[in-house]
Amino acid sequence: MKIDGVTYEIDWIEFRIGSSFFIPCVGVTAGKQLIERKMKRLGFAVIVKIVIEDNVKGLRVWRKKK
Repeated sequence: MKIDGVTYEIDWIEFRIGSSFFIPCVGVTAGKQLIERKMKRLGFAVIVKIVIEDNVKGLRVWRKKK
C-alpha cells in the first residue's frame, strides 16, 4: 500500500479483529480514502481515525467485527 509516496507492507494475515496499525502521513484525507478502499476490497471491517501519536500525524486503523 502506498501513501504519501511511501510503500507500506502490511501483514494482512496477522491483521486480526481487535488489532490496529499506525501509518504516518500528511495527506490524511487521501490516505484515509485509500485505506478504506483497500479494506473494502479485502472484506475487512475497520475504523480509520486521523490521530497524532508521539507528535506524528497519521492514521490509526483498527479491525473490527463486521
